[in-house]
Amino acid sequence: MLISKGWIQAVALVMLFGFFIMGLLTYYTYTDEPPIPTKVVDAKGQTLFTGEDITAGQEIFLKNGLMEYGSIFGHGAWLGPDFTADYLHRAAEMAIDYYGGSVSDGARQQTISDFKTNRYDSATGELTYSAAQADAFQKLTAYYADFFGSPTTKFGLRPNAITDPEQIRKLTAFFSWSAWAGSTLRPHKNYSYTNNWPPESLVDNRATAEALIWSVLSLVTLLGGIGLLFAAFGRWNFLGWHSREEQRISFRPPDEVMLTPAQRACAGFFLVMAVLFFLQTLLGGAGEHYRAEISNFFGFDLARVLPFNIARTWHLQLAIFWVATSYLAAGIFLVPMITGREPRGQGGLAYALLGALALVVFGSMAGEYAGVFGWIQNGWSWFGHQGFTFLDLGRFWQILLTVGLFFWTVILFRGLRNRLRTEHAGNMPWLFFFAALSIPAFYAVGLLVHTNSDFTTTDFWRFWVVHLWVEDFLELFTTVMVAYIFVLLGVVNQRVAMRLIYLDVVLYSAGGVIGTMHHLYFSGEPALHMALGAFFSAAEVIPLTFLTVEAWSFLQLGAQQSSQTRAPFPHFWSVMFLASVGFWNFLGAGIFGFLINLPIVSYYEIGTALTANHAHAAMMGVYGMLAVGLALFCLRYMIPEKLWSDRAAKISFWSLNLGLAWMVFATLFPLGLIQLYHSVNVSYFDARSLKFISGHTISMLEWLRLPGDALFILGGTLPVIYLCWLGVRHMKKQTPREMPDGVLFVEIQENKKFGGE
Repeated sequence: MLISKGWIQAVALVMLFGFFIMGLLTYYTYTDEPPIPTKVVDAKGQTLFTGEDITAGQEIFLKNGLMEYGSIFGHGAWLGPDFTADYLHRAAEMAIDYYGGSVSDGARQQTISDFKTNRYDSATGELTYSAAQADAFQKLTAYYADFFGSPTTKFGLRPNAITDPEQIRKLTAFFSWSAWAGSTLRPHKNYSYTNNWPPESLVDNRATAEALIWSVLSLVTLLGGIGLLFAAFGRWNFLGWHSREEQRISFRPPDEVMLTPAQRACAGFFLVMAVLFFLQTLLGGAGEHYRAEISNFFGFDLARVLPFNIARTWHLQLAIFWVATSYLAAGIFLVPMITGREPRGQGGLAYALLGALALVVFGSMAGEYAGVFGWIQNGWSWFGHQGFTFLDLGRFWQILLTVGLFFWTVILFRGLRNRLRTEHAGNMPWLFFFAALSIPAFYAVGLLVHTNSDFTTTDFWRFWVVHLWVEDFLELFTTVMVAYIFVLLGVVNQRVAMRLIYLDVVLYSAGGVIGTMHHLYFSGEPALHMALGAFFSAAEVIPLTFLTVEAWSFLQLGAQQSSQTRAPFPHFWSVMFLASVGFWNFLGAGIFGFLINLPIVSYYEIGTALTANHAHAAMMGVYGMLAVGLALFCLRYMIPEKLWSDRAAKISFWSLNLGLAWMVFATLFPLGLIQLYHSVNVSYFDARSLKFISGHTISMLEWLRLPGDALFILGGTLPVIYLCWLGVRHMKKQTPREMPDGVLFVEIQENKKFGGE
């Protein structure tokens, strides 16, 4: 063990504490979620709909990809309305009219009483609606029949999306149940099952005391935590950055580095990655255009062949696929450099993995398209559109992808096996393997999401994937890979890299594990989830702040080493992409993420453009930039020196970063602020309506994004495709060797200038 065992103990304590609390929160999720009644009756005892209708309505919602059009409990897409807020607002208006109209104070008070009073009988499982609520249900069933059965594409959906009256009735039952959970009081509480979300004055839904208090405490946690952390690291040099400055190094020219069969196979991965990246950006542009002009894509009615919910589904799925493809390839590429050898058959296994990945990508996309268009009736959740945002792919493809990720770890283990036998389980080779193993392990949690489970439960497990998989364990694997790259290049020694990795695990996991709950403030979870989610999500920003500062020290060592040697540094643009990761991590995940994670802000903005602003800056800015950076690092050894193009890498770097900045600051951030203001000042219902989104000011901001998108797509992705094509077409012609030149640098002499450090 190269460093103190105290680091391992700290990681173990943080993980045990975090997952113990998550276990308790899991228990309360199942015991305190909004109940699904056996049946809902009107004041005369006539059945309006049953619990089976609610579940069937949820499945209709998912089968048709409507979570990639609108949302429930604020979670989903943001072109269409939030159907919880939409149903609640319209039903409340109808109830007021039923009791005498808006001019009557009595009508307003009676409506509030109707919606706030919890008439669910836990003994019988029966829920009773007032006469006004029952009347609203019947009228809204007709309204949604017109909405989803529209023969045009004016709403961004395919024509005649849902026309079966029975399906419409069940879908409306699902919306009605979610609105009931959002308005009726929890037993023995003065707020609803969703902590009074959505904000709706017609039923007296207002921000709770918990939302206000925990927002304040989140700010205190953030400021106090940053202060304490900088004080501690200003006092003690935990990482010991300068230990590597005692040596001068010479970087080995990439043409002299021999490649193994598996490393050569990675060229195919990167070309697939680049093509998927390009397709994802095109779909993002198409999805964005819907917000500028719903039914007119430069004179073409796009929704007839590519409705918004399909475009967004593919856009999100491809974001995961192309980033994952880069990570898989980078992991396979680094293993021979770590171990100095490669077992027989690794190349064939790598190609098999690439084929399986292509099957999952294009098979799931075809299934999602067929599912939304109704071509798959039986087995739709297995082979069609499963319907959950970020887990849209059918269950068959989801299982196949999980198996593929575990197969990837088998490939890594075969390559690392001999090295692992000689290493302490806390050293870097094991950290690399454990971090890789966590990726399929936590993606597999998504298999606990079922289309016929209570929506609160499904959202709970879905965010284990969306948050824990992406924001914690994928972050851990990226840290290990980047640290190992710097070790392989001789920039830092293993002790420093290991300290950085353990620090990353401790700081991220301390807030990141329990911080998962910041997604679930208003999904039907008890207030405890809000309290812990708010507190620990604030703690997530602390390591982002600190590690962003430390990242510059990390990168400056590389710049200093390269300036002290005549051999040129071959990875300038790869490191530039890594530097941009630090910037976007702090801005996108840190600042923009913390802004919307405050409960009082989230209460009014969830599902608006500020959510999209955070998602784009964090997902593309961190994982996307890193994926491209890793690809450039590997491609530098695949492409002969005479064909390598620093110019293409430079154009891609500036186009991607400037295009993303344009996207964020010209459109998403100002649009999000306008939408948030409108939500607070007018109503959340109105801020999420198509009428507001298609307004003149909003449309102008959406059109303003076009130059940034064009720069991002043309200048950012096409040079990456070009470089990846060079990697496949002009792979260095070398005599195959089982033992590659694993060392990427040579120490040339002592640097006396730093001898006393």
